[in-house]
Amino acid sequence: MSSERKEVRAVAVYCGSSAGKRSAYAKVAHLIGVALAKDNRPLIYGGGAPGHGLMGAVAQAVVQAGGKVIGITPYAMVAAGGEQDNATELSGTKSRVQLQANNSNQANSPSQIIVNSMHERKVEMAKRACGFIALPGGFGTLEEFFEVTTWTQIGIHDKPVVLLNVLNYYGPIREMIKSAIEEGFVQSFNQRLVTFVDGPEDLAQHETYDWGTAALRAIANWKEGETKSNYDWTKRIDGTQVEESLTAS
Repeated sequence: MSSERKEVRAVAVYCGSSAGKRSAYAKVAHLIGVALAKDNRPLIYGGGAPGHGLMGAVAQAVVQAGGKVIGITPYAMVAAGGEQDNATELSGTKSRVQLQANNSNQANSPSQIIVNSMHERKVEMAKRACGFIALPGGFGTLEEFFEVTTWTQIGIHDKPVVLLNVLNYYGPIREMIKSAIEEGFVQSFNQRLVTFVDGPEDLAQHETYDWGTAALRAIANWKEGETKSNYDWTKRIDGTQVEESLTAS
């Protein structure tokens, strides 16, 4: 299983569907996209329009640098014309994944996968990625990176989660994790499940710091097999087994 995972080079990026109020966020999104393309790592993301918000900025940078982009979007958001602030949780009665035809003349133009629900979106993103990078974002971003972190903790997969602490945006998350450890809700060895990339101490240098190289270095430095789980997520209630543990998540 480990050898198969190492062959997967795609990285899932979580970040805001809006651009945020500081220019550093968009610049970091661009740097991440360029770094992924240069390292021949496909981008897996939530499917926002290229150029729109941080998600779109990452995708646009990957495309412009000659890389591959795969966007995964719930049908309800596609039908509504894009991801909206009030789109929170959707559901489908039957699991279905549809790869949309690529109508662009660009060889590396984004591909779109349409799913029925928000949960299917997260599963499809996680299945295709060897690791996860989180830029600043809102509730959706927080929920996404905490969920894939939990999936490593309980053995559904074994993949790195990297938080880019641009302008100390994720400083409060680090403190919350420390508090959870101190209060006995998170075991201390599980703090390794989240890697913080902090950048320079001088926040004024964050717009010019090479976040892309730092993020991919953190992905590469992840050590598989250090998290143990007693669960076999390939087992189903009817006694059968599935090949992909995320199918049973």
